[in-house]
Amino acid sequence: MVTDTISDMLTRIRNANMVKHQIVQIPATKMSKSIALILKEEGFIENFEMCDGGISSSILIFLKYKFYI
Repeated sequence: MVTDTISDMLTRIRNANMVKHQIVQIPATKMSKSIALILKEEGFIENFEMCDGGISSSILIFLKYKFYI
């Protein structure tokens, strides 16, 4: 069980970004939803959406990449 949800969320995003994943799934809390909204408004992520999966809900975060040619 994770007791520090904020650091868990940021670590999941950082790890997914390092291996160039497009989507990250994190457990949904009010705080993580608020942080995802701020990250989207500030341009750090592409988008996010809430997924209700019965007992536990989650947030899908779509990461943003800049490709240079």
